[in-house]
Amino acid sequence: MTTELGPPHAAGNDDTAAADADATPASAKPAMESAGETAADLASAAHDRTAAGIAAGISHRIRSGALPPGTRLPTVRDVARELRVSPVTVNQAWRALAAAGAIVARGRAGTFVGDNPHPPHPPVGRYQRLHPQSDNTFRVDLSRGTPDPLLLPELTAALRDLGATALDGLSATYLGEAVLPELEAAVRADWPARAERLTILDGALDAVDRLLAAHVRLGDPVAVENPCFPPFLDMLSRLGARPIPIDLDEQGLLPDRLAAALAAHAPVALLLQPRAQNPTGASFSAQRVRQLADVLADAAVTAGTAPLLIEDDHSAGITHAPLRSLATRLPARTVHIRSYSKSHGADLRLAAVGGPACYLDPVLERRMLGPGWSSRLLQRVLLHMLTDDTARTTVADARTRYRARSDALRKSLSRHGIHLPRGDGINLWFPVADENAAMISLAAAGIKAAPGGPFEVTDHPHTDHLRLTVAALTDAEIPEVARHLAIAAAAAPTYRRVRRP
Repeated sequence: MTTELGPPHAAGNDDTAAADADATPASAKPAMESAGETAADLASAAHDRTAAGIAAGISHRIRSGALPPGTRLPTVRDVARELRVSPVTVNQAWRALAAAGAIVARGRAGTFVGDNPHPPHPPVGRYQRLHPQSDNTFRVDLSRGTPDPLLLPELTAALRDLGATALDGLSATYLGEAVLPELEAAVRADWPARAERLTILDGALDAVDRLLAAHVRLGDPVAVENPCFPPFLDMLSRLGARPIPIDLDEQGLLPDRLAAALAAHAPVALLLQPRAQNPTGASFSAQRVRQLADVLADAAVTAGTAPLLIEDDHSAGITHAPLRSLATRLPARTVHIRSYSKSHGADLRLAAVGGPACYLDPVLERRMLGPGWSSRLLQRVLLHMLTDDTARTTVADARTRYRARSDALRKSLSRHGIHLPRGDGINLWFPVADENAAMISLAAAGIKAAPGGPFEVTDHPHTDHLRLTVAALTDAEIPEVARHLAIAAAAAPTYRRVRRP
């Protein structure tokens, strides 16, 4: 499961820019600048001296044709000197422009305007690649990442209870509490640590998106698990942020890799899933939480690196691993998210979010300019399901059955010589010789799986994987599915592919 931590791809970073400048003979520099763009020209185009202003100004010149494709840009140091800002600020703008395809780095030759800096169609996001819009013609679908609808609590009793409740106070005012007091009390009862603020948002992805938008800026480095849930990478891409991959094992993030990332990149945030990690199923051990907390505390003292910690407990309710949260050791830096989509129903669109006021208040203030709050009617439904004995029993039964299905598939795979670690949740991270060949092999058998590529933070992982969702897999299907998975795992491509180191 672990891979080597390599440096992220960057366009025109400060070290490279300096190397480019030093490697260019003095006699050649004037000719090169006259054929390209001067630092003064770029400085005059900057809207302001922030990374966003620099990126916006250069992007405008590219779109207007003032900077045609192939134009050589001055070094980061030259632009920074002209603008009287830190090279780090210009480097952030360069990275964002590179991520948008506007500029491209060509090693020692320098950084240039891209050949097609503004393609007519935006690139397809990882999440869309994971779930393309196509007719489902597969007899077995292991690609969805969603719970078994038959194992979700019924809504009938909750809606009946809702109908018997006086609703005027819920539906007729804009000025009520954003969170039902009874629901907040129920959620706080087993929250991992004391939360200065606790609110309800429209699902885990909504919570992560709002937190990133409030606290991550253009070009900021953000540490993520590798492999990682694809929507997180899409969000960072749209913000112009840089994902910093941190490898993990069955117990979660590797402490030494986290320490290296903190020292090398000083990320402003760390985005992680503490249990049933998607796609690997990894869950924090108590020892791992202590190790990671020590690494984070040491980095804050020695290097001044104190990132916002965003924990996405996306499968709360259907996981067997106990919740082990960094909030128990670093409460002033951790925002914890608990989603109810997989345990109680995705259409509730609800997640509880708790943490320090300094991180959540900007989110709540911005939200008041939009939806304001999550439906109190739906909050009432969730409250009923969290406190109703029948609903609680249904969720507990689902947890047991998901574990049984996952164990049965692993046991069946072991008969074919494939041994997978016992993760948690509804997904398995399945190693294959070649992703595309494995997908084709399974498709021929009428089985659909999720490609592993969208989960990988790095462009060239050392091994290929598929993500398998076992939530709705029946006992009768498991032996045959395991047989086809074993065949797919060994399927070789029809072409020779060379992996990059």
